[in-house]
Amino acid sequence: MIKIKNINKSFGKLNILKNINLEIKKGQVVTIVGKSGAGKTTLLQIIGTLLRQDSGEIRINDVLLNDISDKELSKFRNTEIGFIFQFHNLLPEFNALENVCIPAYINGKGIPETQKRAQDLLKFLNLQHRTTHKPNELSGGEQQRVAVARALINSPSVVLADEPSGNLDTTHKTELHNLFFTLRDKFNQTFVIVTHDEQLATMSDRTIRLKDGYIIEDTLNNNIINK
Repeated sequence: MIKIKNINKSFGKLNILKNINLEIKKGQVVTIVGKSGAGKTTLLQIIGTLLRQDSGEIRINDVLLNDISDKELSKFRNTEIGFIFQFHNLLPEFNALENVCIPAYINGKGIPETQKRAQDLLKFLNLQHRTTHKPNELSGGEQQRVAVARALINSPSVVLADEPSGNLDTTHKTELHNLFFTLRDKFNQTFVIVTHDEQLATMSDRTIRLKDGYIIEDTLNNNIINK
């Protein structure tokens, strides 16, 4: 589903990613781990089309993303990729339902169908009683579940998460981790997650470990398959 071939990325003289090759299948929960500066977030941003690589190829659902225009890339990103961030990035002036709906409105979806899907997602995430509450009226765990619903509103091919549980307490962290696998099992949803959380890395279907811009381990079911 995601195919990355010989990806390189530098900022000035600093080489961040070095000849990255990676293939991710649909329905996998994949974690990317490594020390700060290893290149985890840069790789996630390239997969998410928020950042262009210097060289190499990236394909999502057989679409080669290298040479398409910024406008086409923006549309592709909105329809095919969902994002979850550490600090939720919810808009404070909108309630939970409205925050979830925004990506679908950007995609040109109608109000009735969008609100129905948003309500269904919030109900699935046990937030049906919080739809009219604004972010400052929600707990950290509730805010993050709203962010998950927002990421899913356009039925994306992949959801990318950057330290999604980094700002949560232990209870809400565990709930969020379990939710990823529930969504994988129910919707065959693909997740690529950058994390420092070794518990989540151990729970995931697959763990990619970066060091100094290289993939040094690719672990599936506790067996190292690439080094």
